[in-house]
Amino acid sequence: MKLSKLALIAAVACGVHASNLTAVSANDIQLISHCATCDDPVCGCEPVYCEPECGCESTCCEEAEPCCDSGCEVGCDSLCDSGCDSACGAGFAGLSLCGDCDLGDPFTLFGECHGVAIGGWASVGYHSAALPLFNSRPEEVQLHQAWLYAEKALDTSCGFDIGGRIDYIYGTDGPDTQAFGISNDHWDNGWDNGADYGSAIPQLYVEAGYGDVSVKAGHFYTIIGWEVVGAPDNFFYSHAYTMYNSEPFTHTGFLATAGLTDELEVYGGYVLGWDSGFEDNGDAFLGGASLQVTDDINLIYATVFGRFADDPTGTQEQGYMHSIVADVALSDSTQYIFQSDWLDSETYTGAAVRETFGINQYLIHTLSDCLAIGGRFEWYSVDEGVFASEADVFALTTGINYKPCANVIMRPELRWDWVDADAADNAQILEDNDDSQFTFGMDTIFLF
Repeated sequence: MKLSKLALIAAVACGVHASNLTAVSANDIQLISHCATCDDPVCGCEPVYCEPECGCESTCCEEAEPCCDSGCEVGCDSLCDSGCDSACGAGFAGLSLCGDCDLGDPFTLFGECHGVAIGGWASVGYHSAALPLFNSRPEEVQLHQAWLYAEKALDTSCGFDIGGRIDYIYGTDGPDTQAFGISNDHWDNGWDNGADYGSAIPQLYVEAGYGDVSVKAGHFYTIIGWEVVGAPDNFFYSHAYTMYNSEPFTHTGFLATAGLTDELEVYGGYVLGWDSGFEDNGDAFLGGASLQVTDDINLIYATVFGRFADDPTGTQEQGYMHSIVADVALSDSTQYIFQSDWLDSETYTGAAVRETFGINQYLIHTLSDCLAIGGRFEWYSVDEGVFASEADVFALTTGINYKPCANVIMRPELRWDWVDADAADNAQILEDNDDSQFTFGMDTIFLF
């Protein structure tokens, strides 16, 4: 029997729980995995100790007597008290503005009880021109995401544990994360409210683990790509063409994760195609590996291959796609991400369905816990499918993340898209069928 929408919303409020590989919980602006300060070390990252010579980017002090025999005018006590980089030889890191940033304590509407955390966020935004990438209602303020989740995070530090997660979303992003892989209104695919608003249950799964091995079963977000659906976990307000057109959003099935070494983690599982609820929409392998090459470089390879869609009244598609992501910490405050996606699929009779290739590059510099700036450049090449003809699409985006307090993130951005001139006449990729487009957009995320 299909569950009603009200029953599923009630399940969220009552604490049905879950957890996500692709991080849809609220994150801090500080995206770098280094120990950025003495006061706020990243989990599992040891504090940095060094003689505070001019040019030393981070100096941490403990009860033990630190080395303070250098020529820097700033002493160890003042460095530890400030909790930020020394102004002495700090270079570009001196722009951290740490003295001007006080986020305060985050407010939680529900909090955590007996290991179950309940929370969410609301994302309200505006953009000046239509982009067929979630942002489909130009020149109006819209509710993109009203999000609730209940989660019991998996904790295998003491052996075996069971967890899980459920997510509910309402807004203009809702229809884009429904189980639209089968066009029969199964699961949440019929929960639309007008032309653009709607609801979805993009995740509902349980997870069991022991030690460094865990298995997730149910309906969950994909591990493909770097951008995700949840607004707080993306630096930019708008999305990449690659993410929207060539990557799955959700899967239904199971996925195992195993930490083979401290540096290597592998994934593998079986899913019912792409973007389906709890009905068979294909047979595919979903898996990959994450390798911590050095302290500053992480590589992720994720793939899905097999039958992607098996809709008797619609799409039948099979093939292979992968995403390769290199996450590089250029410094304690600067992060560079390189992503390459390739998709090649066909019908069961061998006719081409989609042939795409994309490269996305991100550069993010964190000035403080309150402020970060970033840029994204994308080249998206389509040989078959997606658009009405072959096309090479380019998009350059620059933006800011500003947190006036711990519960608010503001994301203004400027974006310029342009298309190969010959393809633009037929592809209808941009608004008004132009071959280039300038867009201003901004949203505000309220976390609770």
